[in-house]
Parts: sequence; structure tokens; C-alpha cells
Amino acid sequence: MTKTDLLTSPLHSRHTALGAKMADFGGWLMPIEYPGGGVLKEHEAVRERVGIFDVSHLGKAVVRGPGAVDFCNACFTNDLRKVSPPKAQYTMCCDEATGGVVDDLIQYYKSDEEVFLIPNAANTTEVVRRMREKLPEGLELENQHHDYAVIAVQGPRSDEVLETLGLPTGHEYMSFDSTAWNGKPLTVCRTGYTGEKGYELVPRWEDAEALWDALVEAMKPFDGLPCGLGARDTLRTEMGYALHGHELSMDITPNMARAGWAVGWKKDAFWGKEVLEAQRAEKSCRLSWGLLVEGRGIPRAGCLVKDAAGVEIGVVTSGTMSPTLRKGIALALLDRGVAEGDTVTIDVRGRDVGAVIAKPPFVEAGVHD
Repeated sequence: MTKTDLLTSPLHSRHTALGAKMADFGGWLMPIEYPGGGVLKEHEAVRERVGIFDVSHLGKAVVRGPGAVDFCNACFTNDLRKVSPPKAQYTMCCDEATGGVVDDLIQYYKSDEEVFLIPNAANTTEVVRRMREKLPEGLELENQHHDYAVIAVQGPRSDEVLETLGLPTGHEYMSFDSTAWNGKPLTVCRTGYTGEKGYELVPRWEDAEALWDALVEAMKPFDGLPCGLGARDTLRTEMGYALHGHELSMDITPNMARAGWAVGWKKDAFWGKEVLEAQRAEKSCRLSWGLLVEGRGIPRAGCLVKDAAGVEIGVVTSGTMSPTLRKGIALALLDRGVAEGDTVTIDVRGRDVGAVIAKPPFVEAGVHD
């Protein structure tokens, strides 16, 4: 796929005007980093102050009608009935036959008759397709991928940035407000993918540029920065957050990813329930762990992991240089029997690099502040 074939967000002109390095991300041409510091400075801004991200490539869909919540509950892993409006909830769409993860997504519980969904960019069409196949009569399912933008405001000063624009703050984690800005509808949700306190704003597609410009101005007093998806990846890896296609996939189930906390095991049904329950009871599948590199070396996805005897015990699913720790970190699927604190080696381009098994997060952050 060439750059001319890629989709662009409503903020594309803002990114090119800033000289952003652009790349393919889930079929969308998105900013990876901006001049003037790149990933390291952007990462630091979010951990210490504030940064804003364009994540409009994320999907959007809505289920409307009587029984909308019950339908979503019968599709996805988490139990939406454990929360009430206006709350958002992390969940997964699993394959009925294998339990593999088709996608992980956020569902916004607006009312019993309306659930707004934000899947991953590349998986939105497939999630919507699978839901349409099961859609009961009387329910409406609409793919709204190009109707809304998503702008993440993340970092310890995020409250102050939103307050500058007169937007509501102080939300409980995973709650949201259906509000307005300059007379235009806007959803403000206390969510994020960085580990820091922050918000994700969902404006209409046509309102995104004005909101972005206002946020850029509002964060200047706090030395905030526009941030690309490169920093978003280092931030989420430091927290041990899963990325679909890496820690979650059609071959990696919620059990393997240690995402059982997002599964409503007591629900009567959801896609993949039986196979996931059997896998959970069997306790033989590989599990996700963190790896802290000792010495020099940056592990990447696909690197093999070996135990002290040189026996292969797993594979790296994500790896990076941690800007906070100034050392390599990784997430990996490892055989059962390993334990926190065990020493392993990672094959990084043919060179054995030592690492210690750890439980993420790798850093402390303020997501629940």
C-alpha cells in the first residue's frame, strides 16, 4: 500500500504543517513523531506535563435500540452490566471457535438503548461485520468511522488544559461526559493509553481542527507537546498495556494475555466463552510477562526468549527502549513455570541479551489519580 492509498485523519493538514514524520498505522497515514525532540521529548512531556495525540484512526460504531446493552454483552467479553451510564469499559471481541482476540475495544455505556464503540482502526470493519451477522431485529448498528475524531489529552496537567477550554474535569476513571464545546457536541472521557491521568475527546469529524488548535494553545503554558504514535507506543509498553496484533491476536487469547480481568466469566454467554473457560481450567497456555533488559540491547517483537539452560521458552510480543528507565523493556509470551525474578536471555539479532522476568507496569504513573 502506498501513502496515497492510506486514509487520513481530519487533522492531517495540522500534522504536515508541523513537519510530522508520517507512517502507515492500521491503514491510516498518522504522525509517528514531530520535529524538535521526537519520541523521547514527547514521552517525557506526557509523563511530566501534558501531551496531545491524534488517534482519529481508531474506529467508531454505535448500537442503538431496545436491548443494545444486552446485545453487546452477548458479543464481547466484559460484563457491561457491572457498570452504569455514563461509564466506559474495556472489553474484547473474541472468535467463537478459538477464543482468539478479533479486537480489543472501549464501549461507552450511554443508555440501555445506546452503546458507542471505539475499536482499533484496522479491525473496525471486521468487528462490525461479525456483529451484523448476529444483530437482532429492531437493533441498529452503524459504522461511524469517519463521523468522529478522537484526540487524547494525556499527562499530569491534562485537567488544567481542559479547564482552560471550559471542559469538564474531575471524572472518575472510565467515566464520560456528553457535553459541548463552542456550541458543538463533544464527548469527554477519562480514559487513555499512556498510564498517566488523561482524557480522550470525541468531537465530530468536522470540528476536530478547531478543537486541536485550541488544545495546542491551551497546553503552551504547561510546556505541552503534540505527540505522535511513537511516544504512545513507548508509554503504553512501559505500562504493560496490550496492543492488538502483539499482546492480543487471533492466536493470543485473553487468558494468555492475562486479560481475564476484562472477561465476565459469570455471564451466561459471550463469543468464545466455552473455549476460553476450557483453556482457563487447563492452565497450560503461555502467559504474558514483562522483561527488564540487563545491559545493552533493545528487544523487538519476534525475538526468541531462552531460559538459563538455553532452551527456548517464549517470544517477545513488544519491545522498546524505555525513555523513563533508559533501558530495554519487553512484553513476552512465556511458558508456564517461569517466575518473577528469573533470569532469561533474549536473542536480539543473533546476540544473547540478558533480562529479568518482571510484572508490568515497569514505571509508576498517575492513571488513577
